[in-house]
Amino acid sequence: MDHPKISTLSGDFWGGLAAMLVALPAAIAFGVTIYATLGGTNAALGAMAGILGATALGLVAPALGGTNRLITAPCAPAAAVLAAFAIEALRGGATVAAVLLLLTLLGLLAGGLQVAFGVLRLGRLIKYMPYTVVSGYLSGVGLIIIASQAPKLLGTPKDLQFWQALLAFDLWRWQSIAVGVATMATMVGAPYLVKSIPAAILGLVAGVATYFVVGQFDPALLTLAGNSLVVGALGGSAQGGGASFIEGLWSRWIAVAALNLDQLRMLAMPALTLAVLLSIDTLKTCVVIDALTRSRHDSNRELIGQGLGNIASGLIGGIPGAGTMGATLVNISGGASSRMSGMIEGGLALFAFLLLAPLLSWIPVAALAGILIVVGVRMIDRNSLHFLKARSTMLDFAVIVAVVGTALTVSLIAASGVGIVLAAMLFIREQIGGSIVRRKLLGNETFSKRVRTQREMEILTIHGERCAVVELQGSLFFGTADQLYICLEPELKTRDFVILDMRRLQTVDLTAVHLLEQVKDMLAERNGCLIFSQIPLHLPSGRNMQKYFKRVGLMGANSPVRVFVELDDALEWVEDRIIADHSLEKNEETLLELHQLELFGGRKEQTLAALEQCMETRHVVAGDRIFLRGEAGDELFLIRRGAVRITLPLNERQSHHLGTFGRGAFFGEMAFLDGGLRSADATAFVDTDLFVLRRSVFDTLAEEHKKLALQLMEGLASVLASRLRYTNAELRILEL
Repeated sequence: MDHPKISTLSGDFWGGLAAMLVALPAAIAFGVTIYATLGGTNAALGAMAGILGATALGLVAPALGGTNRLITAPCAPAAAVLAAFAIEALRGGATVAAVLLLLTLLGLLAGGLQVAFGVLRLGRLIKYMPYTVVSGYLSGVGLIIIASQAPKLLGTPKDLQFWQALLAFDLWRWQSIAVGVATMATMVGAPYLVKSIPAAILGLVAGVATYFVVGQFDPALLTLAGNSLVVGALGGSAQGGGASFIEGLWSRWIAVAALNLDQLRMLAMPALTLAVLLSIDTLKTCVVIDALTRSRHDSNRELIGQGLGNIASGLIGGIPGAGTMGATLVNISGGASSRMSGMIEGGLALFAFLLLAPLLSWIPVAALAGILIVVGVRMIDRNSLHFLKARSTMLDFAVIVAVVGTALTVSLIAASGVGIVLAAMLFIREQIGGSIVRRKLLGNETFSKRVRTQREMEILTIHGERCAVVELQGSLFFGTADQLYICLEPELKTRDFVILDMRRLQTVDLTAVHLLEQVKDMLAERNGCLIFSQIPLHLPSGRNMQKYFKRVGLMGANSPVRVFVELDDALEWVEDRIIADHSLEKNEETLLELHQLELFGGRKEQTLAALEQCMETRHVVAGDRIFLRGEAGDELFLIRRGAVRITLPLNERQSHHLGTFGRGAFFGEMAFLDGGLRSADATAFVDTDLFVLRRSVFDTLAEEHKKLALQLMEGLASVLASRLRYTNAELRILEL
């Protein structure tokens, strides 16, 4: 068995070698695509720039980025943006030397922005680019690549655009078409026959072989000088017809003095667009690596590494790039397991150039065009056509079409802006289309956990409609504020209390706050009250909603708005006011006598006197425990004054509120009836006075007063049945 380190290095080497074989031909093709727009011998300089880009990116990005197995190389989005920029700059009157310099500065600026993205920890945010925008953009890039490579495949003069070349049948060169078709056919069909060798390599080999076969019938193809169908010499002197890299790199920096402010301004938006696209491309590949290898990448560190790699590429005259999906997958399948594989890929790219430079000069332009056309076709998101099958996704498809159309007719830069704006509009539309109101109930349809007497429940059933409970959800902003007002408008004219349950809110903006101000004022004019419950401490955006409400003046010391931590607390407060307004007995501080308790209403004085002799009275200070869960006990407790809260312990710090029992109610009946252990904790909410009846004492009394015992049991059963009926009614309402 191999030593683990030797085994890892071996896997990294073979993975890096396979990745280089995929990335290098594509890098050369991308470089030729960009620099061929400048005419002359610059196509060969583009091939050199592609190789140097693959080398710099391969060596620097893996070393500083930190994502294992990721291969960074020149990519299609970079080629599309840079080629489009070069064409626009030439149309604007810039010289070729100036454009070469601007292309270098564009790559450097994009790399610097990527580093800034990572330092500012924007890595995760970039991944949230809308899918429709990414899909449309990549499809647009794919179509642009196809359109730019078609004239090269047809062998037409370089100054002809797609439609011109397509219609100029007399200018087509069969030699070029034969090479391009052979390359594409091999690249598409090779994976079905040979899986061990990358399809791009087989396609390139087939294209080169076809070129030399065709050269047997056309000897002019076997001459390098002045041959427009091949890349041309990658080194040597300008006099020799080749592209001298040193001279080309030096000449572009000399052109700095000729740049003007308008040309530098041209870099801003393309650089930002390129930086975002390269970042998205890289992070998307990182997510795939995580899924395949069960690992986890650091988005911000990777952006810094990618940015520094693109800066290094620009400094030596290479083109920018990103973490590429195809080469990365080949790297993984080749056995790579660490960052070293990416560095090996970069080193092998440089080695291949130094060793094979003379052979690279004979690479047919049509073969590179064929490879890029296949890449472009594969970039088109054909899965988006499924969006046409459902009405709910047709608008999403329209966004993709708009992005593609803008990319083809205006520019890639404008396409990204159009896509983001349309995606944002669709999001707002979706938010507006959803209901901000989850449920609306009246105070006689839902009740607090406060256990009320039969008389109190009758009052709440009749007069509970004075209160409306509105549960909110989603985003409360300018798009949904009017929807909420329409829902509340009828309640503002008839209800005294409006409770807004805000636990499910995700966002709130200033327009919504202004609406809530109006609601508060309208209720205050009728002596009503606006009540908030369960205001989220922190929204997903990080905003503290309570502080925000106070800052804008909705809540404060002098505001009539009331705020409760729980909806149950708000309901209990409202119920207390409704009961107080309609109760004959106003003094809650008086001690109830036995005959005043609901359980013993209508009983004879002699019977109650006998029962009272069996009871003890107890005073409990607020906060003291009356009994604990799991304790043995057989007492029935009747509340003469105060309130008792029943809670179910969840852990040492948390408990669930089951109910609150107030003046005139009873609790502890379960242990009293079945003799089991206590099922919850009972705590005095305020200072409380109780009647306590022990089951053992009651059993002794029942032997002498059987009718009294029966009446007590009937009373318990009647009250418990009444509570259950109200609970069932509330559950039926909540199910609707």
